[in-house]
Amino acid sequence: MIRLTWTLIFPMILALSVTPALANRTDNAPVQVFVSVLPLKYFVERIGGSHVDTEVMVGPGQSPATYEPAPRQMSRLGQADLYFRVGVPFERIWMPRLADLNRRMRVVDLRDGIDLRNLEDHQHAKGPAHHEKETAGEHKDDILDPHIWTSPVLARLMADHIRAALIAIDPDNTQAYQAGYAALETDLTTLDRQLRKRLAGIKNRKFLVFHPSWGYFADAYGLQQIAIEEAGKEPGPRALAGIIARARQENIKVIFVQKQFSRATATTVARAIGGQVIAVDPLAENYIDNMRSAAEAFTRTLEKP
Repeated sequence: MIRLTWTLIFPMILALSVTPALANRTDNAPVQVFVSVLPLKYFVERIGGSHVDTEVMVGPGQSPATYEPAPRQMSRLGQADLYFRVGVPFERIWMPRLADLNRRMRVVDLRDGIDLRNLEDHQHAKGPAHHEKETAGEHKDDILDPHIWTSPVLARLMADHIRAALIAIDPDNTQAYQAGYAALETDLTTLDRQLRKRLAGIKNRKFLVFHPSWGYFADAYGLQQIAIEEAGKEPGPRALAGIIARARQENIKVIFVQKQFSRATATTVARAIGGQVIAVDPLAENYIDNMRSAAEAFTRTLEKP
């Protein structure tokens, strides 16, 4: 029913939105920015300050895997100057439509220049995969991990892309964007140093997650995530038994989950291994504080014998 509704209303939104969007951006008005997920909003606002007006597509508690844009967002996108993307699932379907909605809007891929890792399941720890510019074969994104912001080192590269894009579209405020970026870059460098020190002495380097969203974090700090999901889906009975057996073998007692996904399977595994379920949210907006809290949660649980 939702798809049918969009089939009917999308052309109307397109017709109403494209023409105004082609006008030049008003002098001294904030740059109108859209981002896919909340951590990107944090980066943009730290760099842009009062010179940007930032809206996020996937709001608190929503999942990028199942999200569909609301009509109001589509209308607002018709007036946007910039869109920052990272390849989360909904973008695979919606980016061509969003580009048609506002042909003036510049789309900036924050993955550019980053060696992307493949999404992993409970059977495989997949290595890096070089990011290729997307063409009609955008289905390649299905195996690539978009959660690049969970590494503060990669977050610095993302911030640099954001700075460059804001300066390009609004050169009059270059100094402000440079200053905002410098402050954020310093905070990200400090965060990376703190996390590296905090996680360095942990003996048990493996952890279990439902959805594999912490791969870049794990890579940055010498950890290894093991995912319950199998190819993005709930595991079957045989796969679930294998996960439980591996968790027991690896002496894993904690399963990390995020609020955007069901806890049912994770709870089943936790009961079977005599462990517990702990929530950590890679999509929280307050990036610096959230990453410190997540690292503390990993440390507390991985330090336990």
